[in-house]
Amino acid sequence: MRTPSSLLADRWQPSGVIVRRAALAALVMSVVIVVTGGAVRLTASGLGCTTWPRCTGESVTPTPEMGIHGVIEFTNRMLAYVLSAAIGWAILAARCHVPWRRSLTKLGWAQFWLVMSNAVLGGITVLTGLNPYTVAAHLIAAMGLVWVALLMWERSKEGDGAPQLAVSRPIVQLSYVLVTVIGLLVAAGTLVTGAGHHPGAPGKDGKPVPRIPLDYDRLAQVHADLAFLSVGLVIAVIFVFAAVKAPPAARARVRELFVLLLAQGVLGFVQYFTQVPELLVGIHMLGATLVWAAALRIPLALRVRLDEPAPAVPAQALQTA
Repeated sequence: MRTPSSLLADRWQPSGVIVRRAALAALVMSVVIVVTGGAVRLTASGLGCTTWPRCTGESVTPTPEMGIHGVIEFTNRMLAYVLSAAIGWAILAARCHVPWRRSLTKLGWAQFWLVMSNAVLGGITVLTGLNPYTVAAHLIAAMGLVWVALLMWERSKEGDGAPQLAVSRPIVQLSYVLVTVIGLLVAAGTLVTGAGHHPGAPGKDGKPVPRIPLDYDRLAQVHADLAFLSVGLVIAVIFVFAAVKAPPAARARVRELFVLLLAQGVLGFVQYFTQVPELLVGIHMLGATLVWAAALRIPLALRVRLDEPAPAVPAQALQTA
């Protein structure tokens, strides 16, 4: 049975460059949606649209009475459609490429379903009056989307053969430990946000937005401790990769992560001691996304994927050809 995508593949066979650009566009939009989601919270527009999936009980779009907060919240919702379009382009490019990159298509569909599930989670966040736990889960899910989008982009630059390690397995496992620690650092940041400043809106029905009932300063200290651990671990990985002569790309990516972590650390301390101004928090969120992406790229540089070998042609078929 022919499908619309297979019919399109008969008429359009994008090059590998187009597939990589489509995957990169999806990755860029996944980062953008994290930043704009942070802007919604930092401008106290989290309840700019009072319900979900509509903006109000009677209107899909914001009304003039809702002011700028309604516009900001609604704009962020509309950007989800732009993100979905970018992912759709990536899926179709992978499907129509010759040969069909089935692994890339699966990663594209994984992004699509992550966007749909996160949209529902965002609706629950609004309906629960910006419950800090659902807000944190909303951001973690967005980081998961960045992960899958990054993987698709990196895989679009490789073949579909079996991965071959360029270093010993313990070195690869060390890179996994680094990714795990960075993930914990990002997760701790969501808890700091949930317990501290910028709840996202003044409140709903006269009630203040709930916060995580933990001491803000203690959570900030835990977050800082994880940042120090991350920096120390990155320094160790730099020396280990140099000692084992890891691939140049892997060593370069660790150095990039080190620079990003230092910049994030300085920014984090500045915003903490300046009462977390909105602009610095927004930049810090962008930095957290870039740090996460930089960490994820390190294990991917420790293995090689070549093109799958062409299927062998039976000798009998050659004789009858």
